[in-house]
Amino acid sequence: MRIRIVDAFADRPFTGNPAGVLLLDSTGFPDDGWLQRVAAEVNLSETAYAHPLPPGGDADWALRWFTPATEVDLCGHATLATAHVLRSTGRASGALRFATRSGILGALAHEDGSLTLDFPTSSLTPVPVPDGLASALGAEPVAVHDTSERIGDLLVELADEPAVRALTPDHAALAGLSRRGIIATAAAEDPGRGYDFVSRGFFPGVGIDEDPVTGSAHTALAPFWSARLGRTELTGLQVSARTGLVHTSLRGDRTLLTGRAVTVIDGELLSSP
Repeated sequence: MRIRIVDAFADRPFTGNPAGVLLLDSTGFPDDGWLQRVAAEVNLSETAYAHPLPPGGDADWALRWFTPATEVDLCGHATLATAHVLRSTGRASGALRFATRSGILGALAHEDGSLTLDFPTSSLTPVPVPDGLASALGAEPVAVHDTSERIGDLLVELADEPAVRALTPDHAALAGLSRRGIIATAAAEDPGRGYDFVSRGFFPGVGIDEDPVTGSAHTALAPFWSARLGRTELTGLQVSARTGLVHTSLRGDRTLLTGRAVTVIDGELLSSP
């Protein structure tokens, strides 16, 4: 069975967010325990599994995502990585539809090599700053918003870009403060550098201390910053050590996420389901 490691939201190797991708020839998914063990072995923030669906339905492929510790409801970078593999191997071209735990998700390949994901927009609800958040994060929040159940994050606005870049959080303390993780964000210090806002994502509760580039988080970041900046087309820079750009386009209850991907490893998985 072929397994690939793809750097998503990246235009060159060893940047963006790496994801494992396995395209299955079966008409269903293997045992959940096997899927989780493979994801733990790959030991990246997400491993994606996809199998083809019969023609004529609402979707072309079924898709699931696993961290090293658990299955998740929504993942942007591993969806981008899967679409990239389908396109680069000739298994699919043009528009794709994935059946997932978050409904039907779209992916469109462009002639320039970029890919656009069509994801549901996350809702945002202002909430009081949770007890212990400032000390766990290591910075004083300006505002905190709860996101939809689908992603289950707290969106935490900080004073400025340097504050986001300087974070050295207590991951164990962060783990109990949200359903999934913490998204720290601030406006770009200099929008002339090609991005409108910055973010970092911490998800210790699902086995990921810091995610390099979190596509799903941008379904909340897009409406948050579009409301602040008065534009529906924005670019976010996730300022992890690897960094990555996510171009967002807010379309009401849908958010389009555009980026690139690069395959860095193409190998064989010797353990069968």
